[in-house]
Amino acid sequence: MINLNGIKMNVIQTADNGVVNENTIFEFSQEGDAVNAEYSGGKIKKGFLVGIIKDNTLNFNYCQLQVDDVLDNGESTCELSINQSGKIRLIEHFEWKSRPGEFGTNIFEQI
Repeated sequence: MINLNGIKMNVIQTADNGVVNENTIFEFSQEGDAVNAEYSGGKIKKGFLVGIIKDNTLNFNYCQLQVDDVLDNGESTCELSINQSGKIRLIEHFEWKSRPGEFGTNIFEQI
């Protein structure tokens, strides 16, 4: 099982309606199956996520404050894998709760 404790990631591919980008750095912590992260950079002033990891699938809720003072939130289901260079890759399928009807996919990679 992939463990995210102490892992830093950024986005290598962003959905059209996504806000995070390559300048947004996520710092993960994991204790058992509980995962959390803080993130900032790019268009994000401050963000938090909290979730559960099981069988290399991460489900989490997120809340973020953007640099334009827009407050957003949503939920995600993510597939975790190890790429050919040995880095953790996370494919996130998100649903905005603060923007009803908006969905997307982001791809993150360990830095």
